[in-house]
Amino acid sequence: MMNILAFFAHPDDETMLAGGTLALLAKNGAAVHYLCATRGEGGETGEPPVCTPGELGEVREQEIVCAVQSLGGASLTFMGYIDPPVGLQGELLPYSQDLTMLAGQVAVSIQQFSIDAVISHGSNGEYGHPAHVLTHQAARLAVTSLGKSAPLFYTIGAIFPDHPRPRLANRDDPAHLVLDISSVLDQKTRAALCYRTQYALFVRRPSAEQGRPMSISEVLQRLESLHRVHPAALGQPDDPLVRLLRIWSVPEHNR
Repeated sequence: MMNILAFFAHPDDETMLAGGTLALLAKNGAAVHYLCATRGEGGETGEPPVCTPGELGEVREQEIVCAVQSLGGASLTFMGYIDPPVGLQGELLPYSQDLTMLAGQVAVSIQQFSIDAVISHGSNGEYGHPAHVLTHQAARLAVTSLGKSAPLFYTIGAIFPDHPRPRLANRDDPAHLVLDISSVLDQKTRAALCYRTQYALFVRRPSAEQGRPMSISEVLQRLESLHRVHPAALGQPDDPLVRLLRIWSVPEHNR
C-alpha cells in the first residue's frame, strides 16, 4: 500500500485544487493522510453567513472532516497555525514566518505515517496566495531534508496547454501527469458541498466570467495535473504514483 501525504494551507484547498486526484489515489488503494496547516479562520463565513467570524475555524474544521471522508482519506491532522484575515486592501497573507520550523513539522508527519509521496501546492501558489507558496516551500524543504529516505514530491495545478482554468495553474510547474477525474467527480462534488461557508467564494468568479449564476458542480475542474518535483524528472511509466493511478498522460510539450 502506498502512503500519501496531502499537505495544504487551508480547508477546501485539497478538494477544489486536487480532490479528484486524491480520491483516485484512495480508490486505487493508497492511504491518503491529510495535513492542514490552518483551520481557515481568516476566510469568508458564507452568503448569508453560516456562522460568526469567531466560530469560523471550528466550522471549517467540521467541513474538512466531511470532505476528507468524502474523498476516502485515511487520516486528518491539523498543524494549529492561525489563518490571518484578509488585509484591508484585500492582501492575502502567510500563516507563519518560520519556514524552518514549519518544514520540520512536515518532516515529522512524513516519518510518522511512513509517507511514500507528498502532494502539495505548486511553486507559484496557484493564483499567488502567499500561504500556498509557503506551504509549497515547507513541503519541498521537508522532503529534501530527509536525504536518501525522502519520499517522492508532487505539486498540484501544473500548467499544460489549453488548461481550462489557467488562473489556478502554476506557471512555473509544467505538468508531468494530467488526469481526467470524471470517474470520481461525484466524490469531489460531495467533498466540495461539505464547505457551506465557501459556496459563494467557489462560484463568484466563474459566475462573473460566464455572466450567469453557476452551481458548485459546474465550477469543479474535470482535469487535474501534477508536477513531479523530487526526484526531478519528467515522470516515467515506472513512476509508482503513475502505476497506482493506472493512467499515463504526458502533455505534448513535455515529450
